[in-house]
Amino acid sequence: MSGNEPTAPPQPAPAYRYRWLLPSAVAAELEPDRVKGRRPRRTVRDWIVDFLCFLVAVFIGMVAAEAVSKDPNTPRVLADLDQAVGALACGAVWLRRRWPVGLAVAMLPIGFLSTASGGAGMIALFTLAVHRPFRYVAWVGGATLALMPVFFWWRPDPDLPYSGAVGLTVLLGLTVIGWGMFVRSHRQLLVSLRDRARRAETEAALRAEQAQRLAREAIAREMHDVLAHRLTLLSVHAGALEFRPDAPQEEIGRAAGVIRESAHEALQDLREIIGVLRAPESDESGRPQPTLAALDALVAESREAGAKVHLDNQVTDPAGVPASVGRTAYRITQEGLTNARKHAPGAEVGVQVTGGPGHGLTVSVRNPAPPGDVPAVPGSGQGLIGLTERATLAGGRIEHGPEGDGGFQVRAWLPWPS
Repeated sequence: MSGNEPTAPPQPAPAYRYRWLLPSAVAAELEPDRVKGRRPRRTVRDWIVDFLCFLVAVFIGMVAAEAVSKDPNTPRVLADLDQAVGALACGAVWLRRRWPVGLAVAMLPIGFLSTASGGAGMIALFTLAVHRPFRYVAWVGGATLALMPVFFWWRPDPDLPYSGAVGLTVLLGLTVIGWGMFVRSHRQLLVSLRDRARRAETEAALRAEQAQRLAREAIAREMHDVLAHRLTLLSVHAGALEFRPDAPQEEIGRAAGVIRESAHEALQDLREIIGVLRAPESDESGRPQPTLAALDALVAESREAGAKVHLDNQVTDPAGVPASVGRTAYRITQEGLTNARKHAPGAEVGVQVTGGPGHGLTVSVRNPAPPGDVPAVPGSGQGLIGLTERATLAGGRIEHGPEGDGGFQVRAWLPWPS
């Protein structure tokens, strides 16, 4: 892609795009540019949930107020006070997100004064379990449950026995606390999964960058060996001409031709490693590098290993292919056969090599869909990245990907100067 081509505007993150569907506390954690310590704004979902909580508190309060008003043992003044305090408690539900601990603590004495505030008290306890750690829930929730027997001893329920009223209310309180803790753990899991996804994306980018760097370093080490061989050969023949100026003309001409050819090939190899960072480590392996002429041996080795490989090599003179181009083609074929053995065992792999001087060299490795189920094979997944680097540095291009019939193809074009 050139620098003048327009780029698409960045798309908003999914969490930010659908922020109105999430609780404000979760949406704030998922926003990458969130300001720490700043109270998040309520989302549309928050307003809907708060309104429903307010309606639940009002409904429970109205039921309790009606029961208190019909109780002949409750004075009229106390019943009116109960309703007034319950109305204030229902209104305080709107503050539950800002002060969850304060609201839950305030509901402890309010609950003794007003039966109509029971719904608001349960909602405050639920909010505390959702928004605060367990130590706050343990203290406030424990105190609330411990005061239940005292409350019903002071203001007995006219319709239920003492033990039934206490047991039912304690069970309801434990249910509310458990539900709130479950919601809190679910939100924490969502945030942790998002963090893991972000870390995985960062690590994947770093791994890809590291794989590209390692591929460049490997190519630089490989090309260094080639250049050293070329320049050493050039130096030897030049030295021979220097110290034997009286050599026969035929020998001088042959040495000059070798010098010219070595210099030309050295320049070709040097062009491939321009811009490649030389690795600080030295490669002392000294292994000979394969070329296109070794393709038959590679296919034979794969066949001996049990693979079904069909080679269609239409290059009449493999030895005439430049060493760097042939080496890249060899590595591409090698990686394609390796991937086929991993992901399509038992399938017949087709390898085709075509081209000529001035037209370039085309290498294609294709395998059909595997004949059966393929077990998961561990791998780094960086082999194709290294091949892309090799093809690019050689001045060519490479394409790879699945096909419509379930197969997979790797196709590369490499320059072959005339």
